[in-house]
Amino acid sequence: MRVLLVEDHDAVANALVDSLGANGHQPTWCRLGADALTAHHDADVVLLDLGLPDIDGLEILRRLRRVSAVPILVLTARGDERSVVRALRGGADDYLVKPIRLRELLARIEAVSRRAPSGGQPPSAVVRVTDVSVDLDARTVHVGGDPVELTTKEFDVLAVLARKAGAAVSRQQIMDHVWGDAYLAVSRSLDVHMAALRAKLDRPELLHTIRGYGYRLGGSSS
Repeated sequence: MRVLLVEDHDAVANALVDSLGANGHQPTWCRLGADALTAHHDADVVLLDLGLPDIDGLEILRRLRRVSAVPILVLTARGDERSVVRALRGGADDYLVKPIRLRELLARIEAVSRRAPSGGQPPSAVVRVTDVSVDLDARTVHVGGDPVELTTKEFDVLAVLARKAGAAVSRQQIMDHVWGDAYLAVSRSLDVHMAALRAKLDRPELLHTIRGYGYRLGGSSS
């Protein structure tokens, strides 16, 4: 399992990375909360410290929850009830107070992973909506059987929507996946790429704008 550890204390981080690796996980470590906002894409579970040097962990938790459903386990020295409640209400899946007991941590990682919405099932490689076909692995698009040339970013935007075809996807989620951080991306860039996609696909009824929220590929326009 790919585990992202967000921890600024070197000794704690090194011990956890070694222990996670020894128990079959693939740990990645970052010291700053800002790095977690981009690194979470490649993680199955996030272990998040709250006392980070750049951005408070609770703020990182809120930002991640706006764009991702990845399981988040808070590991912190803050054991007061207020911190626990704020973290859990902010979207944390679990909360552990340091010092961490390794066996308990491993068990809790397994538990939150079992509850993850994705269930560990990879998305289908090819998504079809009416006569539009999006091959997520080959990064190709066909409309009515004919290939359509997209730029890298245009395909990335379409792929985010295709993976959740028929469901609403927020602007923040799209920008986070495509540009790496919804809070650094320029919102106007998304508008430009959506306009280009509509023109190239020539299927205006398929790309729906959800006012004040985001977009949806396919599904009813009502």
